[in-house]
Amino acid sequence: MTRPARRRQRVPLALLLPAGLGLLFLVLPLAGLLVRAPWTTLPRRLAQPGVLAALRLSLETATLATLLCVALGVPLAWLLARVEFPGRRLVRALVTVPLVLPPVVGGVALLLVFGRRGLVGSWLDATFGVTLPFTTAGVVLAEAFVAMPFLVIAVEGALRGADARYEEAAATLGAGRWTTFTRVTLPLVAPGVAAGAVLCWARALGEFGATITFAGNYPGRTQTMPLAVYLALEADVQAAIVLSLILLTVSVAILAGLRDRWVGVT
Repeated sequence: MTRPARRRQRVPLALLLPAGLGLLFLVLPLAGLLVRAPWTTLPRRLAQPGVLAALRLSLETATLATLLCVALGVPLAWLLARVEFPGRRLVRALVTVPLVLPPVVGGVALLLVFGRRGLVGSWLDATFGVTLPFTTAGVVLAEAFVAMPFLVIAVEGALRGADARYEEAAATLGAGRWTTFTRVTLPLVAPGVAAGAVLCWARALGEFGATITFAGNYPGRTQTMPLAVYLALEADVQAAIVLSLILLTVSVAILAGLRDRWVGVT
């Protein structure tokens, strides 16, 4: 079935001018990054040990953070979408707080909870000898904290859009809640889970504020790509541009791959 042809409309100049300026405002910084990139020395700079170490650590921690978000965020999204309970609106608001919370504040909050003298961190240290701040595990925790809302929102939206009659039919046929969730619900919302996981991974990859506050900036241990960019700006601007190009390429690739997931975009 073909879509009806859209009627071409004349764009008012009063809207076209600010729209063009808005586009330039967003695109020009990215264009400046491409223009100033050291293309002739790019392969050599990409092969530097510091760059490779930061890239490897970023990929590993972002992937681990995404797995943690999927394990915790999918059940949380199901709870918000399928279960009526007092205070659900408040819980949903709390889940989305990291989206608007300054990342540095998130890092301070993590320190107060998981630091060696924190609410949970002191118990972990005394009981298991586990210390999270300024470790690779701390990086994963910080990235998961800021990235999980992206997954929860995407999965909850997919659950609300899924036809609940399939779950009801499975229940009438004798399937338990866990069987219904794993055999019916998850396959129905699998595209939403995948899209949310990719967005979550991209957000974790670009996390800076909470990471540097909670985990520090130690090369090979907690120095991810955004932190390496920040450090390189003080000594080698060209290296900072190269690292920024890598993050820009990943971001564009992810957004291009998810273009069909945006409502109303063709």
